Amino acid sequence: MTSIGLFQIFLFFLVLLALTKPLGIYMARVFEGGRTWMHPVVRPVERLIYRLSAVDENAEQHWTHYAGSLLAFSLVGILLTYLIQRFQGMLPFNPQQFGGKLISPDLAFNTAVSFGTNTNWQAYTPETTVSYFTQMVGLAVHNFTSAAAGIATAMALVRGFARRSAQTLGNFWVDLTRATLYVLIPLSIVGALLLVWQGTIQNMDAYTKAATVEGATQTIAQGPVASQEAIKMIGTNGGGFFNANSAHPYENPTPFANFLQVVFIFVIPAGLTYTFGKMVKDTRQGWALFAAMSILFLAGVFVVYPAEQSGNPILSKMGLESQASDIQPGGNMEGKEVRFGIPASALFAVVTTDASCGAVNSMHDSYTPLGGMVPMINIQLGEVVFGGVGAGLYGMLMYAILAVFLAGLMVGRTPEYLGKKIEQKEVKMAMLAMLVLAASILLFSAGGVVAHFAKNAWINPPGPTTNNLTNNGPHGLSEILYAYTSGTGNNGSAFGGLSPNTPYFNTTIGFAMLIGRFLMMIPLLAAAGSLAAKKQVPVSAGTFPTHGTLFVAWLVGVILIVGALTFFPALSLGPIVEHFLMHDGKLFSFLLMGFWS
Repeated sequence: MTSIGLFQIFLFFLVLLALTKPLGIYMARVFEGGRTWMHPVVRPVERLIYRLSAVDENAEQHWTHYAGSLLAFSLVGILLTYLIQRFQGMLPFNPQQFGGKLISPDLAFNTAVSFGTNTNWQAYTPETTVSYFTQMVGLAVHNFTSAAAGIATAMALVRGFARRSAQTLGNFWVDLTRATLYVLIPLSIVGALLLVWQGTIQNMDAYTKAATVEGATQTIAQGPVASQEAIKMIGTNGGGFFNANSAHPYENPTPFANFLQVVFIFVIPAGLTYTFGKMVKDTRQGWALFAAMSILFLAGVFVVYPAEQSGNPILSKMGLESQASDIQPGGNMEGKEVRFGIPASALFAVVTTDASCGAVNSMHDSYTPLGGMVPMINIQLGEVVFGGVGAGLYGMLMYAILAVFLAGLMVGRTPEYLGKKIEQKEVKMAMLAMLVLAASILLFSAGGVVAHFAKNAWINPPGPTTNNLTNNGPHGLSEILYAYTSGTGNNGSAFGGLSPNTPYFNTTIGFAMLIGRFLMMIPLLAAAGSLAAKKQVPVSAGTFPTHGTLFVAWLVGVILIVGALTFFPALSLGPIVEHFLMHDGKLFSFLLMGFWS
């Protein structure tokens, strides 16, 4: 590791820390219905939306109605996006004349579900497949609405802890509207202007034809990139305007633009921890969650960065220089952009998989085994290390419920969290949400690995039978595992060595995304409804403090233990085996593969 690399990482963390409190205070005011500095401009628009949609902003919903509104809104949005893709050839803003036939029914299903669930998994090449209209109306709109739905769900769970003897959790339509108007749109406008300043393009031009030095003709894609790039990061969506995503110079042109993008990814999830503390009237609780997230984040960074900086040991044995010097960055530069280097690439890889973002500025498939394992583990933990907008907070609160329950069992006392007794229903709902994610990843991955047709048939578009895996052995296993981990975790990034645009992968990954989104949200909304109805228990000498160092350490330990028990034995073996093969650990690798088999 270099001093400049370490400086980049700690500067990022300090900027994030500085933004957490002010943004958290602002969002608490927004979702508690207080007045903010945005009211003179936004409040009239908000009222108009309620009037046009016949929403009574003062009418609150029981958790079942809240969940029903969430499902109805999401599923209608998915259907509309499916239709936009299939009929894009008949719609405007299509200078390249991309037709609906470019998008098969299974690919349209996968993409609609992907953007509707805040996953943004892309099994297609955007700049050669979808029109500007599809990008803006079908996909970018989902970047706002799916992010707002996640924030709304988090606010419902927070109200479950904050309220006493209540039967309602707020109003989904009001939370959705306020998250969009007061939080996502203003931040995205600022973010887009900053990116345009750095060189990210924003136009509606037809693609440019250019002559290369050799005399050949090159097509250079254009489009409204900056506006989609900003919400892609701020809403932790991740779907790129170009296939290369944030490695593309039109999306991410400079090192400073890259720094802005990683800040964009974490800023709302970090701010929501302070919002949580403000709304439950104890900001120490929010800082405790922030501390637990930070520990896991920094641990991931300081595994990936050294692993990538140390480079490939096989190449070192061949006499190739792999140490950083004045004339080369050293380490493993495969799949990384020279303008970012190893530190910014490693930081980006950890941030984007800690959050449910999925944007990439380097190819995870080219990382060293340990460097590639950390992003996979980040997603398998439930994307709770800051996580997606809203999703990270309610995922971390799920673990907090489990942590206080286990602590209560150890001391023989009914567990409490924020003055609410954690009883059978809350624990069951938390465990259901957790186990559903593990089951989805394990079962779909098993099918993808074992089934012959998953790898060798159902080719889309039609063509000769080929193998969709570019690597065999442990790395091929990792490619499939990562795909279903990313889909279920609503992350959207990929190792990149798997060609998933087949009916089998499009369909199964689509269902994995639906499971990972809604079968986590609904149980937690049920837990929120149960918590809101409870009275607050006074603090006593036997109450386990949930704002100090002990709780933070316990929470981190529970997250890692639960992750180890549910995911790591099966899903991390691919990268681990690769690591030991690269370091000549043949006997150990053989034993691991035998255990996995």
